[in-house]
Amino acid sequence: MPDLSLACTLVLLTLLVAQTLTKVWLILRQSRTVAQHRDAVPADFAHTISLDAHQKAADYSLAKLRLAWADLALDVILLLGWTLLGGLAALHAGLLSLMDAGMAQQMALVVAFFLINGLLHLPLSLVHTFGLEQRFGFNHTTPGLWVSDLLKGLLVAAILGLPLLWLVLWLMNAGGAWWWLWAWFVLVAYQLFVMWIAPNVIMPLFNRFTPLEDEALKARVQSLMSRAGFTARGFFVMDGSRRSAHSNAFFTGFGSAKRVVFFDTLLAQLNGDEMEAVLAHELGHFKHRHITRLMLSSFAASLFGLAVLGWLAQQVWFFTGLGVLPELTQSNSALALLLFLMVTPLVSFFTSPLSAARSRRFEFEADAYAAAHSQVQALRSALLKLYQDNASTLTPDPWYVAFYYSHPPAAQRLARMGA
Repeated sequence: MPDLSLACTLVLLTLLVAQTLTKVWLILRQSRTVAQHRDAVPADFAHTISLDAHQKAADYSLAKLRLAWADLALDVILLLGWTLLGGLAALHAGLLSLMDAGMAQQMALVVAFFLINGLLHLPLSLVHTFGLEQRFGFNHTTPGLWVSDLLKGLLVAAILGLPLLWLVLWLMNAGGAWWWLWAWFVLVAYQLFVMWIAPNVIMPLFNRFTPLEDEALKARVQSLMSRAGFTARGFFVMDGSRRSAHSNAFFTGFGSAKRVVFFDTLLAQLNGDEMEAVLAHELGHFKHRHITRLMLSSFAASLFGLAVLGWLAQQVWFFTGLGVLPELTQSNSALALLLFLMVTPLVSFFTSPLSAARSRRFEFEADAYAAAHSQVQALRSALLKLYQDNASTLTPDPWYVAFYYSHPPAAQRLARMGA
C-alpha cells in the first residue's frame, strides 16, 4: 500500500508540473506573438480594422495574460494546499470536532470547501471586473450589482445544488457497487431539468428580458427561421449592457419552446443584414445538432468519470496519496468526491485540445450554414465588428488557439468564408 500511495503522490506532482509548465509555455507564446504583431494590422484586415482598434485588442489580450499568471499561481497553491499540505484533511478533522460523523458532516465538508475556494478566488474576480474590464471600457457592473449577482448565485446554488449533493452522497453511501451508475442517471436528469427551467426561472433573476420591438428585424428573423425550418416561441432582448459591453445572441429552451435572445449591445452594433447572418449562424448549430452532440458527449464523459470515481473511492492509496487519511469506521464519500474534483482538471487539461478542435469545427459548420442562408458579406462584416467590439486579438499563437480557443481566429473564419 505505501508503494501505491507514493505512486499516487508522484502522479499528482507529475501531472501538476506538466500542466503548469505547459500553461506557462502557452502564456509566454501568446504574449510574445500578440506583442510582436501589436504595431501593425494584419494585411487581410488593413482596410477594415484601424490600428487603434488592433492595438486595443492586443493590449486587452496582454492584460488578460498578465492576470492569468496570478490565476495559475493561485490554482497551484490551492491544489497543493488542499491535498499534500493537508488542507482538506484539516478541514475534515475540524468539522468532525464540531459535529458528529454522518451525512450532515459530509455535506458541511463539501459546502465549506467550495465556500473557502470561492472566497480565495474573489480578489481575482474583483480585479478582472473592476480592474481589467473597467480599464478597457467593457465593465458596466456596479459594486452593488456585483454583490447582488454574487448573493443570487449563492442562493441559486444552494436551492439547486444542495439537494443534488445530498442525493449523490446518499447514493455513494447506500447505492452499493453500482452507485455511480444511479448517480449518473440523477446527474443527467438534473442537467436537463436546469436547462428546462433556466430561461423562465434562473436567467430572469439576473437579467431583464423584453420582447423584441423592432418589427422589421422581427420579420427578417421570422422569415429566416421559416426558410430554415425552425420555430421559436418568442424573440427577446436581454439587458447585457447592465454588466458588460460584450455582446452575443443565443437560443434557450427545448423544441418549439425555443426563445431567440439578443443582447441589447448586439442590436446597437449590427445592422439588419448582420443580425440575420448572426442568427443564421446560431441556427446552424441547431441544424447540425451541435448542442445535442455536445450534451451527449458531456453525459458520456460524466459516466466515465463517475465510474472512475466509483473505483478510486474504494482505494485507500487514493486518499493517502493525496494527503488525506480515510476514516475506517465511517463514510469517506465527501472526501473522495472532493479529491476527484480537484485532480480531474489535471487530466482533462491535456485532452482539452481535442474538445476545443471539435468546437472550432462546429463553428466552421455553423458559418457555412449561415453563408448558405444569409448574405456572406453581412456575416463577414458582423464577425469583424464582433471581433473588434470584443477586442479579440487578430494574431493569436496557434498553440494557444489549440488549447483555449472554442471559436476559430478571425483570419481562419473569414478565409473559410472566402473559399
